[in-house]
Amino acid sequence: MGGAAVATSVVLSACKNNDESPVIAKNVIDGQGEMTYRTNPNSGDKVSLLGYGMMRLPVEGGGTFRDHPDANIDQEMVNEQVDYALEHGINYFDTSPAYCKGLSERSTGIALSRHPRNSYYIATKLSNFSPSTWSREASQAMFENSLKELQTDYIDYLLLHSIGGNTNDLDSHQLFNTRFIDNGILDWLVEQKKAGRIRNLGFSYHGDVDIFDMLLQWHDEGKYHWDFVQIELNYLDWKYADELNTRNTDAKYLYEALHSRGIPGVIMEPLLGGRLASLPDHIVKQMQEREPESPVARWAFRFAGTPEGILTVLSGMTYMEHLKQNVVTYSPLRPISEEENAFLMKIAEEIVELPLVPCTACNYCMPCPYGLNIPAIFAYYNSSVTEGKMPTGGPEAKEYWEARKRFLIGYDRNIPALRQANHCIGCNQCAPHCPQNIEIPKQLHRIDDYVEQLKQI
Repeated sequence: MGGAAVATSVVLSACKNNDESPVIAKNVIDGQGEMTYRTNPNSGDKVSLLGYGMMRLPVEGGGTFRDHPDANIDQEMVNEQVDYALEHGINYFDTSPAYCKGLSERSTGIALSRHPRNSYYIATKLSNFSPSTWSREASQAMFENSLKELQTDYIDYLLLHSIGGNTNDLDSHQLFNTRFIDNGILDWLVEQKKAGRIRNLGFSYHGDVDIFDMLLQWHDEGKYHWDFVQIELNYLDWKYADELNTRNTDAKYLYEALHSRGIPGVIMEPLLGGRLASLPDHIVKQMQEREPESPVARWAFRFAGTPEGILTVLSGMTYMEHLKQNVVTYSPLRPISEEENAFLMKIAEEIVELPLVPCTACNYCMPCPYGLNIPAIFAYYNSSVTEGKMPTGGPEAKEYWEARKRFLIGYDRNIPALRQANHCIGCNQCAPHCPQNIEIPKQLHRIDDYVEQLKQI
């Protein structure tokens, strides 16, 4: 996983080298060069194309909070991984007051403060999701606490977190105005930027494209200037975000809207919550036939890093082997060629046909008031589909009964009985928090119906 792959390709499209000068990259070998960097035209920052997402930090005993909700962050491991990242050229670290049960900023601050402040860029967010944080004073306090936890007196990249969402009571426009406009907090953040406490101001987008378009219109009119914008981009979302029932927007539209304005894009979910790293066997086979020694995840990371104007691609690297593998991918980047792009669009068409839940395991839906482990349920179901473990062929086939037994036993082993989908009462407290806008109770009931159908055969 961590070794340098030897896959090579003649890249047909123009890209840029570490100094941003146009080149044609030929016969590039993964991991046999330096980290690829992109320059932010608004600030001159030379940012590593691979950014470290601090949303899924390792916990003591292994895994993440999703695996062990009551564990503590493994600070020693975080320090070790941050050290490795910096040593290998990564200089962009993305966190939030909402990540890791509110502990990500503190852990990130501990790890980064051991290094010179000018050796890294910190990105964090105004994550004022809760009504208790909607007042001007509460939002200001959240920002000040971010500075304290991160052990710094300025934020390099500050985002309005997850614009375009809604709640049971407020539509997307009402919620945006309540969080950022009516309380005057956006104007206050602009003042903080002028004072040097924020170096770049932007937003992360999920949901209602009308809000995205409105903020870019403000940019065009000079009402507010966005130094960068964070969007979800991967080869599946490029054309099929709407078809995936996420109520998100196709990445092609989002990227082109930013690029046409010269606004740098920060990319989240290049693997779509790990989905593009755990593909069905028949798709993995197609990728391995083309590049036998490249992990399937490398295709997704290369795709996300290829477009001009992309500043950095975030990856939530819980494990050291993932960190090493991703460093290899971007040291240097092999941009996706036109022929490879056509191949990935064909792969995306095949994936769209699979009956998966577009969950990225962000855990915003948790905790469930009735004890369900929502991300784990979706993860088990999705992995069963992608790994070909679902019962097929009908009850008359011997293979069907073997697959049925494996599926049901695996379901019980992976998700305790009291945390399974049959305990969902449809209260819908989870759905408004989902950045992918999944109709969570509907999907849970669909999975439960499937499980009950298998049990009754």
